[in-house]
Amino acid sequence: MALNIVEKIDDAVKIKHVLASVSDKSGLDQLVPGLVDANPDVKIYSTGGTYAAIETILGPDRAAQNLVAVSSYTGQPEMQGGLVKTLDFKIYLGLLSETYNEAHARDLERTGGVALDMVVVNLYPFKDTVAKPDVTPEMARTNIDIGGPCMVRASAKNFLRVASVTDPADYAEILAELQARDGCISLQRRFELARKAFAHTAAYDTAIAGYFGGLDVATIGGGYQVQGA
Repeated sequence: MALNIVEKIDDAVKIKHVLASVSDKSGLDQLVPGLVDANPDVKIYSTGGTYAAIETILGPDRAAQNLVAVSSYTGQPEMQGGLVKTLDFKIYLGLLSETYNEAHARDLERTGGVALDMVVVNLYPFKDTVAKPDVTPEMARTNIDIGGPCMVRASAKNFLRVASVTDPADYAEILAELQARDGCISLQRRFELARKAFAHTAAYDTAIAGYFGGLDVATIGGGYQVQGA
C-alpha cells in the first residue's frame, strides 16, 4: 500500500467549515455563537437533532447564512431511520484532504467539496444505555454509533489541518483561542484534541466489546424472532 507522507503543514488554521453532530448538546448555545463571532462567514454542516438545535440557537437569519444541512451538501438524503447521514465521500474528502496536496485540491474542486476544518462530535450514549437495569441487547446494539467514531478518527488522524472536538468541556478554551488568533486554531491545540479524540473512541469501543463479550448468542437470540432457526 502506498502511503501519503506529508512534509508541509500550517500552525494556524482558519476555521471556515465546521461539521457538527452531537448526542450531548450541552454547550452548543455557547459554542455556536462563538464560532460565528470568531468568523462571521463560518459554515456549520449538521444533521438531524443537532441541525435543529443549531438552527434554534442561530435564529432564522443567521441560520440561513451559516448553517448547512449535510444532505444538502452531499446531495444524498439520510437513510430512513437516520442510520446513514454522514458516511459520504464528500464528507471524508473534506476531513482527510491535506492543505498542500494538489491532488486533494483537485478532488475538492471536482466534487464541489470543502475542506472541513473542525469536527464537533460526541457519540451515542452506549455506556449510559448498558448501565440501565432493564437494558436489552437490542437497545445496546442500537446505541452503537458508526458515523460518529468515523468522523472523530478521520479528523483526529488529520490533526495536521483539522480540529477534532469531542468534549463540551473544551468549548470555552477553543473559543478563547479563536478569539485571540483571528478565528484560527493552533497545531498545538489540534494535536491535544486529536489525542483526546483517539482516547474517546478507544474507550467507546472498549465499552462495546466489554458488553457484548459478556453475552452469548442464546441470550441475544432470545430478544428476536429468529427466522429459519
